Amino acid sequence: MLFAGLAIYSLLNAIIGFFIFFAAMGATGSPTPYLAAGAALLALVGLGAGIGLCFVRKPWSRGLGLGLMIGWALWSILSAGICTGINPSLYG
Repeated sequence: MLFAGLAIYSLLNAIIGFFIFFAAMGATGSPTPYLAAGAALLALVGLGAGIGLCFVRKPWSRGLGLGLMIGWALWSILSAGICTGINPSLYG
């Protein structure tokens, strides 16, 4: 289930990230609010849902939750913090 959580987060990251960057590119003003909202949403999905699933205390939910959290951390490292809120200088 850990690998399933990693795959689910990767898919959600690609879909949500595409729409957030598409909305930010089409913004008439500053794209920063769109990118910040996307970062918050992805952190909520990866970390919030991951922690919530770990508290269910079932073997499948704990594996899925860990996969979501590991997916968020992995994409944070691989993308240098784009859309994860770790590198705020990218939004300036």
